Amino acid sequence: MNKAMRVLFAVIAICLLALTGCGGSSTESEDIPAGEETAAEAPPSEEPTTEPTTEAPTEGATTEASAEPSGEAAGGTVGTPLGVAETDLGEVVVDAEGMVVYYFTNDEANSGVSACEGGCLEAWPPVLSDSETPEVEGVTGEVGTIETPDGELQVTINGMPIYYFAEDEAPGDTNGQGVNEVWYVVAPDGTMIQ
Repeated sequence: MNKAMRVLFAVIAICLLALTGCGGSSTESEDIPAGEETAAEAPPSEEPTTEPTTEAPTEGATTEASAEPSGEAAGGTVGTPLGVAETDLGEVVVDAEGMVVYYFTNDEANSGVSACEGGCLEAWPPVLSDSETPEVEGVTGEVGTIETPDGELQVTINGMPIYYFAEDEAPGDTNGQGVNEVWYVVAPDGTMIQ
């Protein structure tokens, strides 16, 4: 048997196995109209998932982290007002989805630039705005923007750029608090909570 025939037989065998594996039980197929799938029979999602890490990031993590941010943490644009939420650290500033924002102590207030560059931005995406005057609810610190190197508007509070933490997965998470002793959540009045 030549190589092409062996490949053909292998493909046919795989297809037959796949078809018999998707048959389901006879009681299920009697109740479901032809052409309709149940949730159990739906094809699995092909989107990759990111496993959360439990290790605290190290100094290198601020420049080399590769975790994909979730939700608004992907450098999301604030389309609705920044707000305030109660967390395990008290009341802190959050975005419209409830994701906590952070200050980077290496930033200098009112400098007009962010000290977080390159790989740092993968772990700490900037909070972006579609307006130079972002709306706020409950935030009493002075809110403004600076321009990123990409020409987008990064939100500032009291002149300090604000960021998400890529490992915060749900509203109210504060996993970035105190990382490398340079990342801290923001109080509604714009002070840093350490």
